[in-house]
Amino acid sequence: MKASLLFLLACTAVLAVGARADAPEEPKALVQKVQELAQKATAMAKDVYSKARDSEAVRQARQWLSDNAELAKQRLVWLKEQLAELWKKTPAA
Repeated sequence: MKASLLFLLACTAVLAVGARADAPEEPKALVQKVQELAQKATAMAKDVYSKARDSEAVRQARQWLSDNAELAKQRLVWLKEQLAELWKKTPAA
């Protein structure tokens, strides 16, 4: 997701700069504008990613997953045992 967002912002920057170009004789200025906008887009994407990574909701989700992973494993073992017993009790056809 991070890469696709960054790619989208970079493409938007290129299109915006291309639309604002006054004349084709100014390629250096155009390249510099694209580079500046790409740097801004990269910085913004990194900021959004770090905020999302460090958010309280993400921390709570990670904690919930780590707390409940062992319980899920225990329930799967129990279910496997129950199915094995049921399999043994089923008469062969």
